[in-house]
Amino acid sequence: MPLPGGWSDKLDYFQQMIVLKSIRPDKIALAVQNFVIEKIGKQFVEPPTFSIAKSFKDSSVTTPLIFVLSAGSDPVADFMRFAEEMNMSKKFDAISLGRGQDKKKLRTVSMRTQVEVDGHYS
Repeated sequence: MPLPGGWSDKLDYFQQMIVLKSIRPDKIALAVQNFVIEKIGKQFVEPPTFSIAKSFKDSSVTTPLIFVLSAGSDPVADFMRFAEEMNMSKKFDAISLGRGQDKKKLRTVSMRTQVEVDGHYS
């Protein structure tokens, strides 16, 4: 990030970020990201890839998998594929947290509060 008046040569990168914060606070996030990449590596700014198989190993009857979605993410296809691979595609319930789903949620959750004999869990 070049600074005017030769300040880029006089200041180290961290000091340049301090100046940048005062001049262009909207640019500081990218500067911090570049600083982290330069000092400790790119793996610290890239999100890890999600593995349903690894997450499944960490789950249990009392610790279910819960997907909290953000804009642009949709794990349903991956989840359905994984359920097929594990021969469990008929043994899960998908519950939407959207409007108008309250009766289905309550019915499904109340049915699943006790472990069923057939191994059907939400």
